[in-house]
Amino acid sequence: MSVAMQDVMKQSGVAFGTSGARGLVSAMTDRVCYVYARSFIKYCEASYKCEHTIAIAGDLRPSTERILKSLVQAGTDANWKVIYCGRIPSPAIAMYGIDKHLPTIMVTGSHIPADRNGIKFNHPNGEITKADEQGIVSQSVDFDEALFGADGMLKNAPELPAVEAEAEENYCKRYPDFFGSDALHGLTIGVYQHSAVGRDIVVKVLESLGATVKPFARSETFIPVDTEAIRKEDEELAREFTHKDYVDAVFSTDGDSDRPLLADDVGMWLRGDVLGILAAQSLGIKRIATPVSCNTSLEKSGSFEKICRTRIGSPYVIAGMESLVENGVTVAGYEANGGFLLETDLTRTFADGTRTLKALPTRDALLPMIAVMVMVREERMCVVDLLRKLPKRFTVSDRLKEFPTEKSKAKLAEIREKNLGEKLFGALAAKPSKFAKDKTFQGKIVSLNEVDGYRMEFDSGDIIHLRPSGNAPEFRCYVETEGKERSAELLAECLKIMEGWRK
Repeated sequence: MSVAMQDVMKQSGVAFGTSGARGLVSAMTDRVCYVYARSFIKYCEASYKCEHTIAIAGDLRPSTERILKSLVQAGTDANWKVIYCGRIPSPAIAMYGIDKHLPTIMVTGSHIPADRNGIKFNHPNGEITKADEQGIVSQSVDFDEALFGADGMLKNAPELPAVEAEAEENYCKRYPDFFGSDALHGLTIGVYQHSAVGRDIVVKVLESLGATVKPFARSETFIPVDTEAIRKEDEELAREFTHKDYVDAVFSTDGDSDRPLLADDVGMWLRGDVLGILAAQSLGIKRIATPVSCNTSLEKSGSFEKICRTRIGSPYVIAGMESLVENGVTVAGYEANGGFLLETDLTRTFADGTRTLKALPTRDALLPMIAVMVMVREERMCVVDLLRKLPKRFTVSDRLKEFPTEKSKAKLAEIREKNLGEKLFGALAAKPSKFAKDKTFQGKIVSLNEVDGYRMEFDSGDIIHLRPSGNAPEFRCYVETEGKERSAELLAECLKIMEGWRK
């Protein structure tokens, strides 16, 4: 029978977000995942000149193996060879595909809870764009409905092929081949492993760079670590670890290990957008693309010749990077979640000669953390010293979970149409910021940005940005001010207002 991808998306509720298709595990039946994979393969056949081979990998969620098997069935039925690269980071499978000029699929829900999962697609040149996404969605595929039971599950799921280790091996060699085997010599780094798919790879890479590594808190139960909304238990865990055991920094990642978490020597996690600035400075990047939600220290630092602000999501950052490319100019991008994307090759001269780090235009967790620690070692500083050199701007963010996307979109539409920004948030964003004590101050909006969500900059310098999540039923709030405590205080007050919108 023939099935349209759009119909499957509508019936299942499993749709594209900012980083691939995601949904509840209960909705991501074998049939749904099979049709997604067949549609992607059919699109690649028509749009890219590549051999009929696809590589797949996955994270450590309980549902991932089942979904991987549905992808194997899809590839086999399309008469494509399926290469299984194992449980490896998203950037590792993407890099393998770019090197081999093959389309790849990563089964991952990234940071979201284990009752959800996702499928991330890469064409032979890297991450799919929004145009590719529309091309996939427009496909219809023919298949035998008898493959699936009434519950949408495969009646006879295939076994996964033997693991092809080259993808992991090449990803691990990428960093010492460029930075050198002694790049982190003398540094001691803790690795918060939890259930991240790259937990052992991070240890292996750091050791290959000469660091002393101390892994901790490994978990066989999936933990939804969100690098953009760090859990209190993860904050406490890092502080406790660094209090008991001396380290120069702590490394960690989200579930599919494409988003980094870097903490200083006392266990304070850095914001991903601040990490991105430091990493770009360390690598000598000239032009940067980054979402509108990221910290404005980027512009205020004066370190970059050109900056492109984009919508939130790696496809938009990739498009922004592409717009900045010019002969001989280094271009990179990063997101608030810390994921760092390298658009152009990077060449540097070391004592033993010149080395080149090949472009990897997809989110990578390891590169920004390693780059910052290389700078720490070269400049004989600590992470906190590097932070002190940046302009004093502090960004915090959080989200209201289980907040229906349609309801959050409707609320933003109301604020936009009725110009309610100042009325709702003006008193909070005024100076002085004694929210409950002084009602005579009213902040004025001096800049409004609707590239993605509703971003208000007030005359006090405070920034409040509201946005429905693109991956889950969550309503996100980003706040930036000139003080750490003020940012936290303002975020808490904003969330209280947003909580009242649930009714």
